[in-house]
Amino acid sequence: MINGIVGNNTSRKLDPQEFRGFAIADEYAPLIFVNNADTKAAQIFTIAHEIAHLWLGASGISLVRARDLPERYAPDADIERWCNSVAAEILVPLTMLGEMPLEGDLDTLKRLVAKTFRVSTLVALRRIKDIGRIDYDTFSAAYEGELEYLKSISPQTSSGGNFYNSMNARVDPQFARAVIGSAFEGSTLMGEALNLLGVKSTEVLRKEARHIGMPA
Repeated sequence: MINGIVGNNTSRKLDPQEFRGFAIADEYAPLIFVNNADTKAAQIFTIAHEIAHLWLGASGISLVRARDLPERYAPDADIERWCNSVAAEILVPLTMLGEMPLEGDLDTLKRLVAKTFRVSTLVALRRIKDIGRIDYDTFSAAYEGELEYLKSISPQTSSGGNFYNSMNARVDPQFARAVIGSAFEGSTLMGEALNLLGVKSTEVLRKEARHIGMPA
């Protein structure tokens, strides 16, 4: 699930500084939630991190970003260390990175790695540190500088868009079909169905049904 606001309330934005995502490790219905108010590059890292949580079978709320290293954690340090390492390896495998001809200054290297692996320059910096090309202090300073630069060129989020297209990112269409079908059959109370899908009226529910190809 991906959402950047509380429910459908556009005035209540989710703050990436409070959380970037979470994973619920459940044998029957595992779930990953990603904070859509975060940058796209950060969301990709969060997805990989939360996938690692599910592989490990450990639920967790993510405050991580590509910069975060094990020494920054106190609670659940081992789990976060492992999930961070897995996320970084998914995005930029060290074996492949080690085979690259890494020449030039740090600015050149980070852009080369980012372009080759289709990741953000922030993740690229993290992996350049992981292979020992720079020390932690150099990495930390470069990361903060790059983060400020990316913030300065980030376009402002525009309003508008299609509500039902957005809803299909917030709520899995397969789950929506199951809930809507159960509600229309009378197996689930309509009020409960509305709560489960985060909508406020049966009319929105019917429009969502038509949007995902269900008779309504």
